[in-house]
Amino acid sequence: MEHYQVILAYDGSRYKGFQRQANARTVQGVVEEALRKLNWHGSSVLAAGRTDTGAHATGQVIAFGLDWAHDPQELLLALNDHLPTDVVAREVRKVCASFHPRYDASWRRYLYRIYCQPVREPLLEPYAWRVWPAADLDVLREAARIVIGTHDFDAFGTAPQAGCNTVRCVFESDWKHEPPSLVYEICAQAFLYHMVRRLVFMQVKIAQGELELSELFEALKVDPGNQVAGNNKTRPARSLVHGLAPARGLILAEVNYPPEAFALPEDAE
Repeated sequence: MEHYQVILAYDGSRYKGFQRQANARTVQGVVEEALRKLNWHGSSVLAAGRTDTGAHATGQVIAFGLDWAHDPQELLLALNDHLPTDVVAREVRKVCASFHPRYDASWRRYLYRIYCQPVREPLLEPYAWRVWPAADLDVLREAARIVIGTHDFDAFGTAPQAGCNTVRCVFESDWKHEPPSLVYEICAQAFLYHMVRRLVFMQVKIAQGELELSELFEALKVDPGNQVAGNNKTRPARSLVHGLAPARGLILAEVNYPPEAFALPEDAE
């Protein structure tokens, strides 16, 4: 049996998230259904992460074992023949049996898209959060810079398991103008559940003038004077984060791995 890594892209609009559920249509469910038509007999594919209901991906990573007598490119074509039109396998490669899409990842990159209009735009609505009054791009970018670094993000999400560490290291955090949208890009070693959507929500509210930048500093337990962790919180940080940006604007864009994560045995010879 060979082991494969597959990079998936999907429009999550009609799915109840990535993870398989007994009574709901999910991305994992349709992928496993397609694999079974290729004589896959596994119990579950492994995945880099679980995207929420309505969220999208251009770089979701899965892995599985399969008895396949042909090359990876033929597996790519065969898999896509059995997938629905809103899910596609972009790349297929052989990997070592120990490869794990989640635990072997070096970093992950997410995008979040908003657009600022007083009325909805039907062709954008499934893939972006409509924001009005308009968010100030300069303020968004100023807020995004505060997020960079190692912080305790407990105010912005929950750890995969209760009681686990909520400190995360963010390498990149910025907004850019891609007309007609504003796009947030964030790259980190790992993320908490709902972390990106809560960060986006708070930054947008700051850029609309509803919250102050100081409240983001406080939520991250950062001293604005020297950008290091501070201990002078005046109120619980979690109370500052008032909401959650809609899932439809979120895209899992890329998951990166060190080369040794999927090195095949023959590579060491």
